[in-house]
Amino acid sequence: MAGVKLGLQLGYWGAQPPPNAPELVQAAEDAGFDAVFAAEAWGSDAFTPLAWWGSATRRVRLGTSVVQMSARTPAACAMHALTLDHLSGGRFVLGLGVSGPQVVEGWYGQPFAKPLARTREYVSIVRQALAREAPVRNDGPHYPLPYEGAGALGLGKPLKPITHPLRADLPIWLGAEGPRNVALAAEIADGWLAIYYAPRLAGMYRDWLGDLREGFEVAATCQVVVTDDAKAVRELLKPMVALYIGGMGAPGMNFHAEVFTRMGYGEVVADVGRLFRSGRKTEAAQAVPEELVGEITIVGTADEVRAEVARWEAAGVTQLLVGCRDVASINAVAAACQPVEQVLIWEGDRTLEHRQDAAGPHRSGRS
Repeated sequence: MAGVKLGLQLGYWGAQPPPNAPELVQAAEDAGFDAVFAAEAWGSDAFTPLAWWGSATRRVRLGTSVVQMSARTPAACAMHALTLDHLSGGRFVLGLGVSGPQVVEGWYGQPFAKPLARTREYVSIVRQALAREAPVRNDGPHYPLPYEGAGALGLGKPLKPITHPLRADLPIWLGAEGPRNVALAAEIADGWLAIYYAPRLAGMYRDWLGDLREGFEVAATCQVVVTDDAKAVRELLKPMVALYIGGMGAPGMNFHAEVFTRMGYGEVVADVGRLFRSGRKTEAAQAVPEELVGEITIVGTADEVRAEVARWEAAGVTQLLVGCRDVASINAVAAACQPVEQVLIWEGDRTLEHRQDAAGPHRSGRS
């Protein structure tokens, strides 16, 4: 491998946008980050911040991680993607996700059923629009084009985009957590956006992904923090983990919680979920084991971070999406993510030797 790339995850915001976002984006580009990503939930959208803050960049890729499929039709999503790709000079990455039933049905007023089939149709329509080889058609039940159902006037006409897309092969990545969704990403997309990734389970992920096409990317969201007090930092990260286990999904259908259950933390998931849903959020955070946080984050001294990054790379990760919130953190992560000549990696009861070229930074995109 050429080395794990770094992506800055700006996420979405609450009451107002982060005032230092332009500074962070510029710092990420200056530090050699490969990409900057924005997200959306049920407030700020993911496309606009990339157009606004990304207009000052010249090299970093601009990606969505993720835009919610139910927020816009596939044709509208293709319009956003081709527009941003043109404006950025071919630097856009379209990250898509189905979200969950609470958001899809409660906020967007759309049915959540059959998310895999919907995803397949959605990506097909976007790819047709970007290819611009023929008028876009779709016979599937979820996004029929042209529409001929209830209320139709029967005048719908298959169309090609007026704007010529800059790239027919604009990369599409899928946010996926379960085995079938991850397998679908490997089949129809150019990358997998993993929100919680544990290198210990690399073998399981490889089984899900199967034989990957050349260039397929595995981008894992991961808090990377350079510090001399790893324990204190992991304590600070526990409330967010508790939120995703107990508050980001419906009881009985929380895809994030299922991720941690597959990691072997089923009892923790039950305890944290029960405490969080009863309003005892502080206790829920305290119930998250430090070991769990340690599996999905990289926290430690520069040398420890460097060794962990190599371990994540050996486990199949091509890009780390980090949530730095100040310039100093961006620079510290960039400096720490350097290759080491030799790292011993434990995989089950076997010790593997991972070698890495020590000639350059442990990231790509340097000028």
